[in-house]
Amino acid sequence: MAPHGYFQCRHTPGLWRHKWRPVLFSLVVDDFGVKYVGRQHVDHLIASIEQYYTFSKDWAGQLYCGISIQWDYQNRTVSLSMPGYIAATLHKYQHPKTTRAQHAPHHWNAPSYGAKQQYTEPEDNTDTLPPEGINRIQKITGTLLYYARAVDPTMLVALGTIAAQQSKATEATATAIVQLLDYCATHPNATIRYRASDMVLRIQSDASYLSEAKARSRSGGHFYLGDKPSNQPERGNGAILTTSTIMRNVMASAAEAECGALFNNTKDGVALRNTLHEMGHPQPPTLVQVDNSTTNGFANKQIKQRKSKSMDMRFYWIQDCVGQKQFNIYWRPGPTNLADYYTKHHSPAHHRSVRSTYLHCLNNLYHSLLQGCVDPFTGLKSTGLISPTRFPKLRTQF
Repeated sequence: MAPHGYFQCRHTPGLWRHKWRPVLFSLVVDDFGVKYVGRQHVDHLIASIEQYYTFSKDWAGQLYCGISIQWDYQNRTVSLSMPGYIAATLHKYQHPKTTRAQHAPHHWNAPSYGAKQQYTEPEDNTDTLPPEGINRIQKITGTLLYYARAVDPTMLVALGTIAAQQSKATEATATAIVQLLDYCATHPNATIRYRASDMVLRIQSDASYLSEAKARSRSGGHFYLGDKPSNQPERGNGAILTTSTIMRNVMASAAEAECGALFNNTKDGVALRNTLHEMGHPQPPTLVQVDNSTTNGFANKQIKQRKSKSMDMRFYWIQDCVGQKQFNIYWRPGPTNLADYYTKHHSPAHHRSVRSTYLHCLNNLYHSLLQGCVDPFTGLKSTGLISPTRFPKLRTQF
């Protein structure tokens, strides 16, 4: 493609553009997703490719990498879904139909309210599965992981826990995979919706301390494209990236876990900032929301560092990025942090209450009622995605 003026972007493999034509396209194996302005410019791209390959064209742009795309140009939104994917998965692995709805993708232990000590879950002592059982779990995990990353991030916490156990899967792991498949059968057609925005990256970062086996912690991140800071009120958007990762190292404190999550999410944020810049959307300092005041103080050099040597690498790297004005770290209360959902094993009631916050649901009455409500933390009216945990009294009416 070089003789025709096309080149691959330096920092984003698979992203191509022309030297001067307003044409940008991504290439995944043999699928092209093309953005263009002016029919004559895309015709030039087609003519260039036809010299070497034979291919089909979909001018409506309704399918890409197995993802169905529904464009609504009047309302300036686009909806992504994978209809039939879950049904095919359940049939492939011969999962029996359940007569009871499952609204939680993973097991949940209710906290002991009022107890002085909260004990961790006992170690899994159930029998190890035979090789064919382990292989089946690995296949199901891989199949659902693509779907979760593409259109249904509500499965990521459950998939992460199962993936950490899959090489030595036990009967407890098999029970967990059955619950996840029941959840898929209950919610088979997830849809995520995006609205037109100023293409400004926003990040919300969170962590849960000692929430996984072997004293591990989990980090979560919610990445979306919002509006410029001058455009108020702030509107949410569908997530372009969701992270839910079990940290390899054992964290010494909740603050260290939060700092580790911030480190992981800002590293991913650097790559996204580079991609957006190469797409023609220069980025101001990216706003990153955290709900831990110590982490916010570390990042912005507002507190003194003492007994935190294990945090040095993450601490100084984040400080350098803040100093270079790549990121702007700020604190907000926990209930406003959308990344919190991807760090914990929540109850079924919580999954049901927040599902419409992260996905575009067919019955979105509850979500629509939240629009126009005044955010108690900013004093601004909301016109987009809001965490239902901000309005517990309203939530209990449904």
